[in-house]
Formats: sequence, structure tokens, C-alpha cells
Amino acid sequence: MSILDYFSKDKSIRAKFIFNSIAPLYSRFDKTLQSGFERSTGILDKEIIITGKSVLDVGTGTGAWGATINKMGPSKVVGVDFSEKMLKLAKKKHPYMDFTKATAENLENIEDDSFDIVTASFVLHGPDQTGRKRILKELKRVSKKYVVLHDMLGKTPIFIRFLEFLEQSDYKNFKLHFPDELKEEFPKTKNIPVKYGAGLYIAEK
Repeated sequence: MSILDYFSKDKSIRAKFIFNSIAPLYSRFDKTLQSGFERSTGILDKEIIITGKSVLDVGTGTGAWGATINKMGPSKVVGVDFSEKMLKLAKKKHPYMDFTKATAENLENIEDDSFDIVTASFVLHGPDQTGRKRILKELKRVSKKYVVLHDMLGKTPIFIRFLEFLEQSDYKNFKLHFPDELKEEFPKTKNIPVKYGAGLYIAEK
């Protein structure tokens, strides 16, 4: 990993550098993240009964989102991420969960219709429209029924906008177009604002 990776024209290389670099700092905020996530999973549990269901958390990072869902009584939660450092921290912090390395656009080691719920937290706003479509197709492929995206919805706080500037994400276009992009892939969708510019996008096959 080199600082030159940050300036790469390949967005996947740049993203991997950023998330490997911030992994130690990101991990320190796990408890704070889980506090906010609990608000979202509480709403999610009213929409979908999580108890007893298998869950795949794509782009799991240090595992905070998956760990919060794990409190709702699923049969299992498996976290997937492309960052080795994020996964190393996730395994240390959440040893009761399973983790594996993969990219959101290519979940080649996961079979079709493998999980009742496939979820991703703050993953889809990063890539451009083409990347988002590829990811959505993969999430749909490995899901038995539900795909749940926890991501930007509503007004984005200033400090988040600054982070997205550093990441050079496509979050502005995501907010404008993602609801329609989701409808193109799934017959049934629902968008629920939560708080602090975040919300739930729930899709059903």
C-alpha cells in the first residue's frame, strides 16, 4: 500500500487505500457507530423480522453494523469487506461473527440465494452509477428475499460532506438517483429516513 494509491485513477484502488488507512481510527468509533446504528436497526426490525434469519453484511468495515444487527437475534451474521485491515479489526472486536474478504461488486465465493437478508451500510453512495448497478445485482443474486441498504438519505451533515470529498465519492448523484435505480432492480422498495442524513432503503425480490 502506497500514498500514491490515493491519487490512482482507479477508484477501487483509491478506496482500498483510504479504508486500510483509516481502519484504526474507524475502529475507535465502533461504539459510537453502534449507538446510531441501533436506532436504524430498531426501525428495520419493525419492517422485517430479523430473528432467526441469516444476514450477510457487505462492506462490513470493522463490523459495527453487522454487530448491531446481531443483537436482533439472527441465525447468523457474516461480514464481507475488501480491506484486510478492516477485517482484522472486525475479527478482533466481534469474534462471534464470521468474516471473509470479497468486494461488493464480486461476491464470487457466495452462492445464489444464500442469505435471507443482504445488507450494506454506507457502501452504495461511494461508486458511480455503473458501480452501484453492479453491486445491486450482486446483492440481489446472493439474497433469498431482502436487500437492505443503510446509507445517505436526507440532508448530509457538513463533516460527512468533507469525508466524502476526501473519498471522492458519488454521494450527490446517489442521493438524487438511487431510489429510482433501486426500483429498476426490485419490484418492491421502501425508503425510510432515520436521522443525521442517514436512512434505510429496503428492497424485496
